Amino acid sequence: MADPSSYRPKPGQIPDTPGVYRFRDEHRRVIYVGKAKSLRQRLANYFQDLASLHPRTRTMVTTAASVEWTVVSTEVEALQLEYSWIKEYDPRFNVKYRDDKSYPYLAVTMNEEFPRVQVMRGHKKKGVRYFGPYGHAWAIRDTVDLLLRVFPVRTCSAGVFKNATRTGRPCLLGYIGKCSAPCVDRISPEDHRELADEFCDFMAGRTGTYLRRLEKQMMEAAEEMEYERAARLRDDIEALKKAMEKNAVVLADATDADLIAVAEDELEAAVQIFHVRGGRVRGQRGWVTDKVEDVTTGALVEHALQQLYGEETGDAVPKEVLVPALPEPVEPVQEWLAVRRGSNVSLRIPQRGDKKALMETVQRNAQQALALHKTKRASDLTTRSRALEEIADALDLDSAPLRIECYDISHLQGDDVVASMVVFEDGLQRKSEYRRFQIKGFAGQDDVRSMHEVITRRFRRYLAEKERTGEWVEDDTPSTLTDTSAPADTSALTDAGEPTNAGAPTDTDTAAHMGNGAPADSGAPADNGAPADVGASTGAETDGDGRPINGFKDDDGRPRKFAYPPQLVVVDGGRPQVAAAKRALDELGIDDIAVCGLAKRLEEVWLPEDDDPVVLPRTSEGLYLLQRVRDEAHRFAITYQRTKRAKRFRSGPLDDVPGLGETRKQALIKHFGSVKKLRSATIEQIQEVPGIGRKTAETIAAALAQAAPAAPAVNTATGEIMDDREDEAPETTADASGEPVPAGAPDDRRGQER
Repeated sequence: MADPSSYRPKPGQIPDTPGVYRFRDEHRRVIYVGKAKSLRQRLANYFQDLASLHPRTRTMVTTAASVEWTVVSTEVEALQLEYSWIKEYDPRFNVKYRDDKSYPYLAVTMNEEFPRVQVMRGHKKKGVRYFGPYGHAWAIRDTVDLLLRVFPVRTCSAGVFKNATRTGRPCLLGYIGKCSAPCVDRISPEDHRELADEFCDFMAGRTGTYLRRLEKQMMEAAEEMEYERAARLRDDIEALKKAMEKNAVVLADATDADLIAVAEDELEAAVQIFHVRGGRVRGQRGWVTDKVEDVTTGALVEHALQQLYGEETGDAVPKEVLVPALPEPVEPVQEWLAVRRGSNVSLRIPQRGDKKALMETVQRNAQQALALHKTKRASDLTTRSRALEEIADALDLDSAPLRIECYDISHLQGDDVVASMVVFEDGLQRKSEYRRFQIKGFAGQDDVRSMHEVITRRFRRYLAEKERTGEWVEDDTPSTLTDTSAPADTSALTDAGEPTNAGAPTDTDTAAHMGNGAPADSGAPADNGAPADVGASTGAETDGDGRPINGFKDDDGRPRKFAYPPQLVVVDGGRPQVAAAKRALDELGIDDIAVCGLAKRLEEVWLPEDDDPVVLPRTSEGLYLLQRVRDEAHRFAITYQRTKRAKRFRSGPLDDVPGLGETRKQALIKHFGSVKKLRSATIEQIQEVPGIGRKTAETIAAALAQAAPAAPAVNTATGEIMDDREDEAPETTADASGEPVPAGAPDDRRGQER
């Protein structure tokens, strides 16, 4: 615990101007970001007597080891910079709202030639119009189903659209009148876009125009005795009115406004937002946060406004924002909102009338959300605390393992050997810390050696970070960073270490966590390039200036790979794997990290020095947590292994040609028909393909000449030798998991992956 007086700036050093300040801990991590109209007055508040500070503020200043600040010219700039830094550094002591669910939106893809109406979640995309958010996806689908009678806009996916275009037959919606079928040219792109614009106008609240127009058309059809057409128009009007009834009128003056309410106690706060457009509630969402700092209701409102509108521009920021308390001062926040919208924004507290009554409704929703969250969290927090305590007691640890890392090896009979590292903090998944490894230090199947290599690589980089930050003295442990057991050719030790989308769910509805709006296991940029010499003094990856590429980026406080040590390392396996992990830590001189292994068959917990395993009760919360950690590591590893295997199966001779992308590869195959014909073509013939110059043609010819042609295919039923089909993927079947397995693979190989 640091003494705040040890890093308190000297009198006169802090300027009396607007600015943004950052507190850092002893590892140079940014732990708190704040803004101030006067940096001198605000920072002086943090260096009072500790007894007079709020408990959470006291925890923050004693955790910090330094403070720094950046001067700006206006309070609006300070607000913008504070928001940017909170997004960039993710400081642990700042208020961070977290969505209680991934809210679905009704989206219209106006950036496509034929706009599509669909349900979307996650980050908003440029050129797409969003309406909502809605509480449930089925509510969007019900509304769209009603509106398609009047606005038959395309709703199909790109694959269905292309297939319909190819076959010349629309989908079912095209036959029943709920799609204008642009895929078969029943409507021009211009008319379809106009139809999509009308759909958006109706969803934006401009409903009266369309109702009056349809009523006029219905009356004209009746006068002309076109009763069937009049009946269809009557049904269309009823469909529009039914869709409008789903959002009752709450403000009679067709107001566009967002109403924000806050319910709070000493520890947590819940925020509820109602989006009102055209006087009707068009969407609702909510957030919950831990009050890790001493904040007022106005400050909570300010943080909510930053999260709600920080990435929005234009009409996404309404003309009016109603709140329970105003930020202090309010002028910079109003000016910031006006910049985001492009025109003035009214930020005020409703005093009377319909708006005050609606604010009371939003407030009741916030109170119920907070009560429900506390009920759920109380049970969950108690369970996780008991699980960590049981693990600490069973493994004889000094304290509960707040950070647990688990490692697993996956391969298919020695091919595509990979490893995974998953992280649980306080009993919860920390997906941004997940890492993946490629095992290339040796060939073949050896789980024990693979585990030793992975543990060595992970903690060598941790020690290199400690050395760089001055936390570790080389003279005390001269051989700590030397990996004597690693292979001589360390260029093969490349990490594929990728984190997934922090906080994103793993279910397929919102998977795209991982990241990374991406799929759950897609991970982060590859951490390639292991040290050039294992026997070097650091043994860690370095950048162009010789600095280790791990921990943090150039002391700027951003969390990076392998920066934090765990209290417990769990390996998927029994005594051999545990012994390998312990040996790797001993070789690196690390003796303050506990190691255990969880064997699958009997769910026994193995410790390095014990001959007999630790057997936890089947009803133990500690055992359940270890199983979750182990199973998550296995899932993460086997998904990566399958990805690598599928990529290898799909590879062909053209994949080895440098500088040749997918577009030009497809153009070559389309032009020549097969790789066999391409191999026999001359350089001049290859140049005839659009986008292929002479230099590229020479490279292609040379690469194909070096590649050995595949053996001819044989019809096993007749013994007939068939023509080569090198451009086609090898014949495969599927194993029990749905993954492809080569047709020629032995039966005992199929499904035998770990």
